[in-house]
Amino acid sequence: MSSTQGGAEPIAVVGSVAFDTLETPHGRADDELGGAATHFAVAASFFAPVALVAPIGDDFPQAALAYLAERGIDCTGLERRAGKTFRWHGRYHEDMNKRDTLHLDLGVFATFAPTVHEAIRRAPYLFLGNIDPVLQRSVLEQFASPRLVGLDTMNHWIAEARAPLEALLSRVDILVINDEEARELSGEDNIVRAARRILGYGARSIIVKRGEYGAILFSPESVFAVPAFPLERVFDPTGAGDTFAGGMMGHLAATGDVSHANLRRAIVYGTVLASFVVEDFGGRRMRTLDRDAIEQRYRQFVALTTF
Repeated sequence: MSSTQGGAEPIAVVGSVAFDTLETPHGRADDELGGAATHFAVAASFFAPVALVAPIGDDFPQAALAYLAERGIDCTGLERRAGKTFRWHGRYHEDMNKRDTLHLDLGVFATFAPTVHEAIRRAPYLFLGNIDPVLQRSVLEQFASPRLVGLDTMNHWIAEARAPLEALLSRVDILVINDEEARELSGEDNIVRAARRILGYGARSIIVKRGEYGAILFSPESVFAVPAFPLERVFDPTGAGDTFAGGMMGHLAATGDVSHANLRRAIVYGTVLASFVVEDFGGRRMRTLDRDAIEQRYRQFVALTTF
């Protein structure tokens, strides 16, 4: 059964669907449903209808499709292709800000060149997940007039595809990156200077994710910072950033309000969703989460940050 709010506007997300094998100081889990677009879509689906655009292999199980459908996620944009679904095996250190990739098999994701279904192209909210900036631009050009565009990237694309990435930023409303990526993209060591430099490339707003230290929103007019929600234990940080982005975009789509004030509220919702996903391996916690729990933690967050 869908848990989206009535009247919410739809979101399209383009990126990866994967299976993850995860090792943390708390244990191990094999073949957990993951991928950046998956984590984003599941988080956003608590607020708004989501269409997921990604490649999957012929090994992708029906049970995983059924779960996504239960979340109210439109899977018509999942392209099933001959071959294996993207797989990643990672091991986190005691300091879970650090991890090692033990195995990576892109499978069908390696040749992903998305053609978006006509119905999905009408979505007013679009999130371009962490893929080649050339592909991100190709996807964006398939959407007639999205009301709000979010974009994620990574160090690899900053180093290997800087020119197309920088050219894309002027068409992006919200760039979501971590502090290391912000420094590499800008060439600045200081996060504030880094954000100002990136704003100069054309992005309208930048959200710098800082893991256990929260997130900072930079726009030409202001700066807004939120801490992470305090937890006694982080079980597995995989997908936290993507879940944050999904919760944020989901709130914007649910309210239909893209004002700066509402973006601040959306960031708090994103932070709340991220605080849930790290409580168990992969996306397991999201399977038992409901909107009441989200709202309760949102109120707790507001209370602990009010003075």
